[in-house]
Amino acid sequence: MNATTASRQRTATDLRSERPQPRAPRRFASTGGDRYVTTGRTGTGTAQVALRCRVVQQTRLDTARIRAARRVIDPMFLDTPLYRCEALEPGLGCAVSIKLETANPVRSFKARGTELVASVLADNGERAVVCASAGNLGQALAWSGRGRGLDVTVVASRFATAAKLDRIRALGAALELVDGDHESARERAAAVARSEGIRLVEDSLDIETCEGAATIGLELVDTTRPFDVVLIALGGGALATGVGHVLKDLAPGVEVICVQPLGAPALTLSWRARRIVTTDSADTIADGVAGRFPIPAVLDDLLLVTDDAVLVREESIITGMRLLFDHAGLVVEPSAALGIAAILEDRDRFAGRHVVTVVCGGNVDADAYRRWIGVAPL
Repeated sequence: MNATTASRQRTATDLRSERPQPRAPRRFASTGGDRYVTTGRTGTGTAQVALRCRVVQQTRLDTARIRAARRVIDPMFLDTPLYRCEALEPGLGCAVSIKLETANPVRSFKARGTELVASVLADNGERAVVCASAGNLGQALAWSGRGRGLDVTVVASRFATAAKLDRIRALGAALELVDGDHESARERAAAVARSEGIRLVEDSLDIETCEGAATIGLELVDTTRPFDVVLIALGGGALATGVGHVLKDLAPGVEVICVQPLGAPALTLSWRARRIVTTDSADTIADGVAGRFPIPAVLDDLLLVTDDAVLVREESIITGMRLLFDHAGLVVEPSAALGIAAILEDRDRFAGRHVVTVVCGGNVDADAYRRWIGVAPL
């Protein structure tokens, strides 16, 4: 083992060992009324204690607006499949349900948010918009903008997944590539917005991206089957804050756990420290969640609506992708397998519980997929 490898392994071990004990599930209502604080697990026979008090902490999100968002989002992105996947369960040791967000024209949940953004822009008579994207947000904004006559520019790293970049072009957006990673793309997109005087869509900071994603939470709450835990991929934070907000507002007993790659831990480290922690680099195959500079407002929300944030290894992500292919027939990108990876790395925590994992994206390069799991995706 060379010195560099040893250093990386020590770093990985340190990051994983720093994980605090999971906090008991809590509820923080978003607007007015009462707050219920719930402790303990939600499984059968588990005692719960509810404390009633006035709301003193709020997120940026609003449940009434989230409900209203369903009337704006194209129905093809709503009411996505939620089903028990029994074939996965023997190898994982728990009941597993999949919330599938890939069976739509952009193969991810992102259009739930971009539908809201594009609708607001069109209603206000604006004609152009720009965003930075690792691939999925760009596709979604291109799709939503095209249907409303918007000129969409997407800025991305030239090292982004080729299949995602090709699809952005195919959907009619102007694509500008930059050297560096996603953070470089964010800087360039902001510069374009300033110079051209157009709207910059910043994933997770713009409330529409969070409240669009939050409609997934409404669909989870409306299910007739009870569940104990939701596992959510953590990148910029829109999905986690959105779904977490709804669950803590309407289903406070459900444990909300964020999952991030060990090679891109910035927001998880920030959650644990309760302050912004940045990293110099990101090294993960899960490109959709590989940010390095968390957004303060997003962290504030995340601290209110999530119970834990965990880091998983690359090999667990790949195994999760393979399990989803072999036992669920799903071709997913690495970010979508983070929930399965979390179960694999902590089976005792989830044993005997009903876990929902949000399969958030299916945009993956065919050659890379073949290398990772040994089969072609098509």
